[in-house]
Amino acid sequence: MNITIRPSVAKGTVFAPPSKSYAHRMLICAALSGEETSVYKIAKSEDMYATLDCIEALGLEYTYNRGRVTLKRSENKIFDKRIFRCRESGSTLRFFIPIALSLGGVCEFWGAERLISRGISVYEEICKDQNIKVTYSSNKIIFDGALSAGDFKIRGDISSQFISGLFFALPLLDGDSTVKITTPLESRPYVDITIDTLSRFGVKIQEKENNEFYIKGNQKYIPNKARVEGDFSNAAFLDAFNILGGDVSVKGLKKDSLQGDRVYIDLFEKIEEGNVYADISACPDLAPILFALAGVKNGGYFEGTRRLRIKESDRATAMAEELKKFGIELVVKENSVEVKNTHFHVPNEILNGHNDHRIVMALCVIATLTGATISGAEAVKKSYPNFFDVIRRLGIEVTR
Repeated sequence: MNITIRPSVAKGTVFAPPSKSYAHRMLICAALSGEETSVYKIAKSEDMYATLDCIEALGLEYTYNRGRVTLKRSENKIFDKRIFRCRESGSTLRFFIPIALSLGGVCEFWGAERLISRGISVYEEICKDQNIKVTYSSNKIIFDGALSAGDFKIRGDISSQFISGLFFALPLLDGDSTVKITTPLESRPYVDITIDTLSRFGVKIQEKENNEFYIKGNQKYIPNKARVEGDFSNAAFLDAFNILGGDVSVKGLKKDSLQGDRVYIDLFEKIEEGNVYADISACPDLAPILFALAGVKNGGYFEGTRRLRIKESDRATAMAEELKKFGIELVVKENSVEVKNTHFHVPNEILNGHNDHRIVMALCVIATLTGATISGAEAVKKSYPNFFDVIRRLGIEVTR
């Protein structure tokens, strides 16, 4: 789908969409309680449907009514193998693998080719150590075996989703476990969100020493009618209009939230003040909008960008390609991106969304200054399906 943005200014009040990070985790914890319970403020995004698909593979069924998801045990589910359909959601894939392995037997994880190619390195090592068979194809990963309690060592500069996945599953196992992070933990806020959500459902993760966690086995998830807070990650794209002359008030964000992407507020201020320097290893989802705004303003230098290569696209390279069409130069290195203070102009060709929701939204924001057409704009369905309706209500001229 192509979207055309015409030069326009955003004004008005909007509520932040529900936090995708909390929504995934709350739905999973509710499902693992095994009892009927509801989670409130769930958006109808592709990633949420991926997690709900996988919850069904656990033997539950769900109903959706005006943002409320109600889960209950299905009496009609009989499995000879479990199939977990993850679509394009990396969070869903990495969260559910240890959960599925805690049940034992054969399970299959299906997903888009890009998702499967991003790899599950941490789990491959664990499976090798525990004699769990792993088989790959272009769009699926098949496991045969059961996860056992034990002592796990994980690098902290790989996706925190592997750590969270273990935190969901290890409390269910017979026997106690430990998880030790062997290098600096780059995405600590996401781990904190997982621990916080688990505690709301009665499961305890104890941090004995810095980045060394103890998980008692045979814990029980307790049902909890949870409500998802507003999402700083997607709110950043709405608040970004204010950097470009807009007047947008974003409501529904929790001031003391554990979400690491709340740092966007400080980073936006630095972008407005001048040439920004920032380490974004703890907030990689902000990278596209930070690069775009820095390019429009006075440039900037961002470290901690290594993991952008394993997102929905190779985000640093993709943004370099698209921002070049606006006259913005990005110098992409192994773990840094420099945004040059160059001549910003109307793009000379159609922009490409790279099948990445955050790239599409970032390009839409700066396109309000110049006008532009973006291909592959349907990628926003992954996390923010009504994004175009929202910005249209704010006064942005959008045509399909």
